[in-house]
Amino acid sequence: MTKRSSGVLMHITSLPGQFGIGTFGKSAYDFVDFLEETKQTYWQILPLTTTSYGDSPYQSFSAVAGNLNLIDFSLLKEDGLLEESDYVDVNFGENPEKVDYALLFEARRPILEKAVANTIKNRKVLAEIEKFEAENSSWLADYAEYMAIKESFGYKSFIHWDEEIKRGDETSRVKYRTELQDSIRYYTVTQYFFFKQWLALKEYANSKGVKIIGDMPIYVSADSVEMWTMPELFKVDENNEPLYVAGCPADDFSPTGQLWGNPIYDWQKHKEQEFSWWIYRVQESFKIYDVLRIDHFKGFSDFWQIDRDAENAVNGTWEAGPGIELFQKIKEQLGDLPIIAENLGFIDEKAEKLLDDSGYPGMKILQFAFPGEDSLDRPHHYTQNSVAYTGTHDNDVVNGWYEKLSELERKLVSDYLNRRDDEKITEAMIRGIYSSVSDYAIVTMQDLLDKDATSRMNVPSTVGGNWEWRMLAEDLTEERKEFLRNITVRYSRERV
Repeated sequence: MTKRSSGVLMHITSLPGQFGIGTFGKSAYDFVDFLEETKQTYWQILPLTTTSYGDSPYQSFSAVAGNLNLIDFSLLKEDGLLEESDYVDVNFGENPEKVDYALLFEARRPILEKAVANTIKNRKVLAEIEKFEAENSSWLADYAEYMAIKESFGYKSFIHWDEEIKRGDETSRVKYRTELQDSIRYYTVTQYFFFKQWLALKEYANSKGVKIIGDMPIYVSADSVEMWTMPELFKVDENNEPLYVAGCPADDFSPTGQLWGNPIYDWQKHKEQEFSWWIYRVQESFKIYDVLRIDHFKGFSDFWQIDRDAENAVNGTWEAGPGIELFQKIKEQLGDLPIIAENLGFIDEKAEKLLDDSGYPGMKILQFAFPGEDSLDRPHHYTQNSVAYTGTHDNDVVNGWYEKLSELERKLVSDYLNRRDDEKITEAMIRGIYSSVSDYAIVTMQDLLDKDATSRMNVPSTVGGNWEWRMLAEDLTEERKEFLRNITVRYSRERV
C-alpha cells in the first residue's frame, strides 16, 4: 500500500445512472476520473459478491461469484449483445436516490436473458466464455448449478430441497444438470459479463493510479454454494444444517447484540486442511482487488457463537478462532499482501495481539472517539500503521451522528477539532482524519457530499431499507471536488 495517501468509500450500487442501481458503466468510469482529479489513491467498495438475504453484500450465495445487479446494459449493447430498445423504456425505479431491489429482481432478468441468448450468435464472445469457464472451473460450475437448482425450488435455500440433491448426490446432480442446462448457462454467462466488465473498470482505475480496496466478509451465508458443496468446513448437524450461527454480543450500540445468522466454521477441519480454502479465497480476492479489507478481524482471534434457534445474540459463547496461524499460512503461500484488518467492535487483548502479530493496519473511526472520555479513536492516539475513517457503511453519516449528540457533546467535538464557525461538521471531521498521522485516510462519499441521515447505508441487525442509498450526478459539484483536492494536498496525501 502507498504510504501517506487517501481515498473514498462508496459502493458501486451507490453510483448514479439510468438502471436503478450503480453499475460498471459510464458513471463508474466518471467516478474514477473524479478520484484521479482530486489526487486520491484508493476507491474502497463493499463486497462485489451476490446479494441474498436483506439485499446485503455480506450475505452471498457464493464467496466468489459476482453480483448480477452491477452488470451494465450499455456495455452489453457495445458488445453487440443488446439493442437499446431492450432496456431504454424499462422502469428500474422511480427514486434516483434509492435502489428498489424488488423491482430490479423482476426488471433486469429478462434483459440479461436476451444478452445471454445473443451470445450464441457471436463467435468471439463464445470463445471468451469458453476461456472464462476454463479459468474459473474451481467455482463457476458449482455456483451456476447451485443457482439453477435453487431457482427450480422457488429460490429456497438448499436445506429445503429434496433429500438427494440437498446432500449433493452425484446421480441427482447429473439429472439436474440435464434438466436445467438453460438455467445453468444463464448463471454461467452472466458471471462472464460481470467479470469482464469489472476487470475492465479496475484496469481503467489502475491506469489512472487509483487502487481498489475490496471487502471480504469473514463468513459465508447459510444459503450458499459453499455450505452445499463443502459442509465439512462448518459446524453442521447430520442434515448439513448449521448448529450455530455468528453474531456479536450486546454492547452500547445494540442491547440485544447482532444476530448475523451465518454458519460457524469448523476451524479444526480448516487447520487439518492447512487452511487451503482460505488461501484460495484470498487468492481469488486479489484477482479482482488491489487491497483487501478483511471484515470482522476479531473473529479470527475468537468469535461469538450463538445457538441456531436463538432469537437474539445476547446468549452465546466465546470460542477460539484460528489465530495468527491462518495468516502465517496465507503469507507462506501468497507472500506479503496489502490487507486491512477491520478491528472494530469488542476488541480485547487477544484481538489486539492478533492485529499486532499480523502487521496489518487496523481501522480508526473518528465518530467512535466521541463523546466520553479520552478515546483511542481520537487522532492524537493514532499510529501510522492504521486507516482513519470518518465512519463506515455500518455507521450513521456524520451529519446524522452529530445531530443525535447533545449540545455539550457537540461542543466537545468542535473544540477537539478546533472547528471554525463557518466550517461544516463533515469538513471538520474529514480534516481530522486527513491531518492525522495515519498512513491512510478514507472518507465516506456521503460525508464528502455533506449528506444527511437519510443517506445512511446500513443499520446493523435490521432487515429492509438498507444498502439503498445512491448519489445524484449533480451532488458532486466543483466545490466538493476542490475541497477534497485541497485537503488532500494540504496534508500530503496526494497520489504520486
